[in-house]
Amino acid sequence: MLVNPSLTLEEQERFRSVTIGVAGAGGLGSNVLMHLVRSGLEHFVIADFDRVSPGNLNRQFFFQDQVGRLKTEALAENLRRINPDLSLELHSVRITEKNLRAVFGHCDVLVEAFDDADSKAMFIRETVPWGKPVIAASGLAGWGHSNEMRVRKIGKNLYLAGDLSAGVGDQPPESPRVGLAAALEANTVAALILGIEF
Repeated sequence: MLVNPSLTLEEQERFRSVTIGVAGAGGLGSNVLMHLVRSGLEHFVIADFDRVSPGNLNRQFFFQDQVGRLKTEALAENLRRINPDLSLELHSVRITEKNLRAVFGHCDVLVEAFDDADSKAMFIRETVPWGKPVIAASGLAGWGHSNEMRVRKIGKNLYLAGDLSAGVGDQPPESPRVGLAAALEANTVAALILGIEF
């Protein structure tokens, strides 16, 4: 068990009582999960259909010897090196409107961590009506302008991390800004669980 010494016993118990759903295990998802595990959260549902490629290693929480493996399985291995007692529900599938609720319906907090804009939009459109906190990212590609990256609350339960403009289609995702967006998403998850509102 990993203990976060900065949390009270009540806060630690709160962290252990929630299940976080993370849709996508690439640059955003793998780093969001790394931060959340290090923070003391233990129960996760992780979905991603892809395999680790050499081009992922510049920004994702994977290693050279994991190239070719399913991202879900490789990531589970890495996260369990931080905390071997994690509860991980892995789904090596592409998330669609048809399987979204079956995979993530029982989660308390939902994190969107897709690369594809259409998948991001689908996830937000479908999950926000569930009434659970949905943390998503938009605007994290390229270099510079990091002071514009922040979390914005939209409506009752949607939180968007990023600068809302730097799209992956315009410039490639780079480790520093992807990492910032992932840290913002993870921080938002933790803050909401602790009752800190935005």
